[in-house]
Amino acid sequence: MKKLSLIIMTAAMVMAVGCNSKKKFTGDPKIQQKVDEYAEFTLTSDLVQTLTPNEKQLVKIFIEIGRVMDEIYWDEYFGNENRLSLDTISDPAIRAFADIQYGAWDRLDSERPFIPGYGERPLGANFYPTDMTEEEFAALDDTLKNSQYSVIRRGDDGKLFVQPYHEAFATQLAKVDALLDEAIGLAENEGLKRYLKARREAFRTDDYFESDMVWMDMKDSKLDFVVGPIENYDDALHGLKCSHEAYVLIKDEQWSADLSKFAAMLPEMQRLLPCDEKYKKEVPGTDCDINVYDVVFYGGDCNAGSKTIAINLPNDERVQLAKGSRRLQLKNAMQAKYDRIMVPIAQLMVCTEQVDSVTFNAFFGNTCYHEVAHGLGIKNTVNTGIPCRQALGAQYSAWEEAKADVCGLFLTEQLIERGLITNTTVSQNYITFIAGILRSVRFGATEAHGVANIMCYNYFKEHGAFSVNAEGKYVIDVDKARQAAREWAGIIIAMEGEGDAAAAKAYSDRNGKIGTELQQHLDKIRDANIPRDILYNQGASVLGL
Repeated sequence: MKKLSLIIMTAAMVMAVGCNSKKKFTGDPKIQQKVDEYAEFTLTSDLVQTLTPNEKQLVKIFIEIGRVMDEIYWDEYFGNENRLSLDTISDPAIRAFADIQYGAWDRLDSERPFIPGYGERPLGANFYPTDMTEEEFAALDDTLKNSQYSVIRRGDDGKLFVQPYHEAFATQLAKVDALLDEAIGLAENEGLKRYLKARREAFRTDDYFESDMVWMDMKDSKLDFVVGPIENYDDALHGLKCSHEAYVLIKDEQWSADLSKFAAMLPEMQRLLPCDEKYKKEVPGTDCDINVYDVVFYGGDCNAGSKTIAINLPNDERVQLAKGSRRLQLKNAMQAKYDRIMVPIAQLMVCTEQVDSVTFNAFFGNTCYHEVAHGLGIKNTVNTGIPCRQALGAQYSAWEEAKADVCGLFLTEQLIERGLITNTTVSQNYITFIAGILRSVRFGATEAHGVANIMCYNYFKEHGAFSVNAEGKYVIDVDKARQAAREWAGIIIAMEGEGDAAAAKAYSDRNGKIGTELQQHLDKIRDANIPRDILYNQGASVLGL
């Protein structure tokens, strides 16, 4: 792997310029190796040149808001006091890695601490007091304690109290409010203007339903701005609290047009799912779109550790059942990960006869239909009718990612066989998918996507979807892989539909661990100096704005 340069910045400097970059320096060699596992990529897009002057100004404002999301996220995940302590670290490698991880725990190594003095990552991150007991939480008499948009704090009297986000982050959100006012005045697209107004109100009230519904109707804007408290991956205590993040996006209208025809097919795709009929009675909304974007800024949760390459939102089940969801494919980010990570892994680990079947079109398709599959299956349990997310609690994220992985693969196969996808083959998609597992399991056994991929790897291995030849390379049996995908999909959807959190945990505890052989293969990839993920050099100046 070519050694790339990393500029060491303090956390304040990273926020000020809105970028991560790196330079070779002297520090702890083990931590330096971890830093080097993130391949630098300059986040730009030719699509910037297609924007109007007002749209370019909007991009700059959105990036400024993204920096505020970044500031809030540091507090949610690590705590501002802890963050200030990072400035006392003298080892430049540790300091740089802390910026990448947004804290003291390595997200791609089961969140193990790497800064002296820090123990295990608190399950509840900084959403809850680290010394809070379950009995205290249960006794807290405030309905907002279970809100996705509140934090739990301990007062001077030692008692717990609840703070909604709009109060807990009032100073930062005042900046966001002013910036959104400016953006609303500049927005020329009516759908974008309505969304920005609705999102501004959501930040003020912590009620995001209406802004999510308005966002679903924003069909023809060249710009998109995903911003706010969105994913709940960091709350491993109760699986409730959502972390702040921001993506600034520019639509690739040509690629989007090629995908738009699939949105109306969601009810048919639901009927095709390989599971018991009782788990697919819900009819997904079709008022949704599948579009392709270049991403030009990541802030907060989505920029921490491994980087997102596709988005399926909103998460609100009410919106999904009423209107479906939007699937946003981040093409330039996908291309970066494919070129820097997937291709080297395939060349090292896939047998000579099949390595050419690992293609970008298959990688793009698997990622795209992963996001489609998030909107399929079952949203409310068959026995109690409560949301699967609520029933499974902290187990939900890993199982939902597992569902999206394998059901997306199954749906891609169906579309290829119907002649609706013509730039890849079923064999290419399965071979690329299994090679892709070797990329994704490196996210670690505590991150939702990583757990999902480890469970899938172990299920596929047990059912003969692949073997390892004398050269230590993977040979994929496509027919067995197709059968394994169907069976695994049925297990996952049933697990969500029943909403049995104890059963879900027991299964993932047994099957969500990296075995000896897989670890040897991951060590081989590591020793070949293949990056684990991407580090973005990003911001308005990088875009020439």
